[in-house]
Amino acid sequence: MLPPYRIKVVEPIPFLSAEDRRQALEEAGYNPFNLRADQITIDLLSDSGTGATSAAQEAAAALGDESYAGARSWFRFRNEVHDLTGYPHILPVHQGRAGERVLFTSLLKPGQICISNTHFDTTGANVKLAGAKPLDLPDPRAADLDSQEPFKGNIDLDALERTLGGPEGHRVGLVLMTITNNGLGAQPVSMANLEAVRELCRRHRVPFFLDAARFAENAWLVGQREPAYRGWTPRQIATRAFELADGCVVSLKKDGLSAIGGFIGLRDDDLHAGCEANLIATEGFSTYGGLAGHDLERLAQGLREVVDPAYLRARAASTARLARMINEAGVETVQPAGIHALYLNAGSLLPHLAPHEFPGHSLGCQLYLDGGIRCAELGSLYLGGMDAKHRLLTPAPFELVRLAIPRRVYTDTHFEYVAAVLAEIAKEPERVSGYRIVSAPPLLRHFKVRLAPTTTAVRNPADEPGA
Repeated sequence: MLPPYRIKVVEPIPFLSAEDRRQALEEAGYNPFNLRADQITIDLLSDSGTGATSAAQEAAAALGDESYAGARSWFRFRNEVHDLTGYPHILPVHQGRAGERVLFTSLLKPGQICISNTHFDTTGANVKLAGAKPLDLPDPRAADLDSQEPFKGNIDLDALERTLGGPEGHRVGLVLMTITNNGLGAQPVSMANLEAVRELCRRHRVPFFLDAARFAENAWLVGQREPAYRGWTPRQIATRAFELADGCVVSLKKDGLSAIGGFIGLRDDDLHAGCEANLIATEGFSTYGGLAGHDLERLAQGLREVVDPAYLRARAASTARLARMINEAGVETVQPAGIHALYLNAGSLLPHLAPHEFPGHSLGCQLYLDGGIRCAELGSLYLGGMDAKHRLLTPAPFELVRLAIPRRVYTDTHFEYVAAVLAEIAKEPERVSGYRIVSAPPLLRHFKVRLAPTTTAVRNPADEPGA
């Protein structure tokens, strides 16, 4: 699929030697988050704030109004978001997790429950910091990684109804639907599922919000996979999704096509007043929320560009092509392919590694050692339950590696390189060693954990000294 743009500005990428990569990873405590950007050849760690801006976005940024209150850039941003979402109250924030903090501390009370199809890492952390408990109710069909079920990102409606109507129902303070479902393989959520969630929440008088960081990509997949919405534009589908909810929190570092920014969208006047007071005290005045005027301008333009069908079609096709190349190389991915990321099944590729040796993390480290490719683990290191000495008690259900695809950054040639590196690993997966935790923080451990290799990798006797 031909991308609907051409490259105008480029930057060089580094190519380290194998020995330099080995030393860099060791100094980073075998944690890709600790690597420097100038040590990375292909960076697939995150799609958050890593995309390329357009000429139109940069031209708009030159018009940025940096007035402290009531800037022209704020009104352009507010009008664009209101036109897309329909929410009467819009609060800008510097990124999604700031919006989560403001919203959750204003909406949730200690001891309450926040239900989601899947909370992502910082989302769940902000729920806990508000004194509430995150509860995931994913669609059980998501457990089959190989199935072609089109909407594995859905919430389990039966489980949601049982919870809302059960003995713990009075504790539920929020239902939060993540679109697309980043924690479950970048899988989309159907409009039918969102409509059913709305009805259940209305019946039980529970607020229903969207975590809509990838609202445009979810809209594209709905248009491709849900018959009732064929013929709708991505923008029309996105607007309909926002209409179904009482509000939203959005990181615009993804589908805002910007390096920074986000917003909270609200209908309720009282909740808006509480969130606004919180925002002013901690983020900035309510017409900038921690963002510069040039950021607001880039975001307003990016929100138009991201729902362009030609852009979304090309982005989806590029990710699907990478998935095919990886699968042909002998590495399984979560099916069907999403858009913003591919999830490698490290547990299947590395059966010689036990969960406590973190197969997903091991594969991610090997991708860096062999090809300078940085990515993130979504397996037992991130999701597993551990004791105070960092011993794994409860493994994650799957050992996955996320290859997050920055927007408008890499060409198909870059992705061919990624597939080729994976193909070489797949030829001799036994050489990949496991890892053990040396130190870790009590919350969001995957960001700052430090590890060391184990000696689990199976070696070829012919390669040993004296053979």
